[in-house]
Amino acid sequence: MNIEEFEKALEILDITTRLTHSELKNRYRKLSKKYHPDMIDGDDKKFREINEAYKLIDDYMKNFRFKLSEDEFYEQKPFLRKSKDWFYNF
Repeated sequence: MNIEEFEKALEILDITTRLTHSELKNRYRKLSKKYHPDMIDGDDKKFREINEAYKLIDDYMKNFRFKLSEDEFYEQKPFLRKSKDWFYNF
């Protein structure tokens, strides 16, 4: 996989923000049902593109490794960071 293939897969599945694995699966199911060749408006070529894009992103998500750093932790959970604001000084 290279970055161009990855970006194309994101475009095919219309992914513009972070999403969970279950959200990815739901998006895949919705699109694959819409473009399945047995459906009235089905498109075999588009269906194959969706399947390939899903496999690529699914594989990426399964093999992604977090850095296990403090910055990465707070990037994933931004509301757990205590601010120096007076509100948090109780």
